[in-house]
Amino acid sequence: MPRVAPMPVQAPVDAMVVSVAGVGLIFGLALLVIRLVRRRRFVDPVDRATYETLHTAALATRSLRDGLTPEGATRATRHLRSMLGSTAVAITDTAATLAWDGAGSHHRNHVRAHAEPVLSSGRTLVLGFDEIVCHDPDCSIRSGIIAPIVADDRVVAALAAYGRHTSTGLVRATEELAGWISTQIELAELGRQRTRVVEAELRALRAQISPHFIYNCLAAIASFVRTDPDRARELLLEFADFTRYALRRGGAYTTLRDELQNIERYLALEKARFGERLVVSLTIAPEVLAVSVPFLAIQPLVENAVRHGIEHKAGVGHVTITAADVGATAEITIEDDGAGSDPETMRAVLAGESGGDSLGLGNVDARLRQAFGDEYGLVVETAPGAGTKVSFRVPKFAPGVHSGP
Repeated sequence: MPRVAPMPVQAPVDAMVVSVAGVGLIFGLALLVIRLVRRRRFVDPVDRATYETLHTAALATRSLRDGLTPEGATRATRHLRSMLGSTAVAITDTAATLAWDGAGSHHRNHVRAHAEPVLSSGRTLVLGFDEIVCHDPDCSIRSGIIAPIVADDRVVAALAAYGRHTSTGLVRATEELAGWISTQIELAELGRQRTRVVEAELRALRAQISPHFIYNCLAAIASFVRTDPDRARELLLEFADFTRYALRRGGAYTTLRDELQNIERYLALEKARFGERLVVSLTIAPEVLAVSVPFLAIQPLVENAVRHGIEHKAGVGHVTITAADVGATAEITIEDDGAGSDPETMRAVLAGESGGDSLGLGNVDARLRQAFGDEYGLVVETAPGAGTKVSFRVPKFAPGVHSGP
């Protein structure tokens, strides 16, 4: 009977991931334009001023990628002062002054007091000669503009620009720059949230592996203790290595080689349980072994093939694992000839609308999309009685994706 091959099932796009990816793409294009413009000579002063402003903003962005930390604020204020053209620039949060750059650093201790009304009201404040007290007749700090920095609808810090005089244009520029800093802080927080989500998903996978798999493994090992002690000892070592890898503390990524080695341990333990009922075939291209993949991205897919493809099937079941070299990507496929599943049920699992025993599939799909983009999610081909084929691609080289801690 020919195999049923319905349309591939893919998970829907995650809006937050897309928004963050879009911002990253725009910023990357801006940097590309800057690099291209840098190679050209400027004839028009306006072009030069535009380039210099964009270039300075790019440098400040790098300093704020981790949020408004004292170290990042210190690096960023140098570039912010250049953009405003003011005598000095300071950043303070609700607790203390984070950074000062420029002349008149003896006023640094006054910034927090100057900014108190702004931190409370969220409105820009202009300071004149009467509000800035200084006993140095040669001091260049005689006026100031303090604008709120807002993140998640609350004032978290303030940007202060100091100099001899103020102007309407400088007030507007300071407010716009404070708004830009607010955006960078929110993007940094999104990045931290994404990291926390990845860590939570890994904890969820580990928790999912533990109760079902560990119980079955120990039961299988126990069955060999009296009849074949050497076999029981080998399986205990495999079990120890598997759990050590699955519960390790490290980075969010690993190499395909390490992931496949752990899958071999997993399959050795499952074969002890299923015996000749489980037949496994691996075809791995050596060229892709060093490719980085999300940690525990493949094992849940293999476990799903065994549990749902073989466990509920009479007779011998086959699981095929392939890793192919496809141009700039590596393609990983896990296929079984087991019971299969309803495509709509699988679609709901990938969309996060259904938990059940296939929770690991949705978890892996979300992490793949988060790491590489929505075009790199899981593709599932299945039908009742026709087995299941799960595949995904990963780029051989991806910015910000590195195996190891």
